[in-house]
Amino acid sequence: MLIITCPYCQEAREEEEFSYAGEAYIARPAVPEEADDATWGDYVFHRKNPRGWHWEQWQHVAGCRKVFAVKRHTVSYEIAGSWTLADGKALYLEEQA
Repeated sequence: MLIITCPYCQEAREEEEFSYAGEAYIARPAVPEEADDATWGDYVFHRKNPRGWHWEQWQHVAGCRKVFAVKRHTVSYEIAGSWTLADGKALYLEEQA
């Protein structure tokens, strides 16, 4: 079982209090009106499935109901941390550079 810390409530809770909300920081097409079907298909359906560290979104459904970012290892299930979406995005972009 995962123990996740909500960055808003500042409490570590069991996984059952949260809901997985998918991959974090998926880039939306810059000009949606000009995106072709293949671009929209990639945006809507294609997700990374890495072996290793992965940025995810979770929602604290049994608490504050806010969505936040979690960096989790997909093999060991180790959690590196949890952040608000804005704070996590800064770290995510640093890693991508």
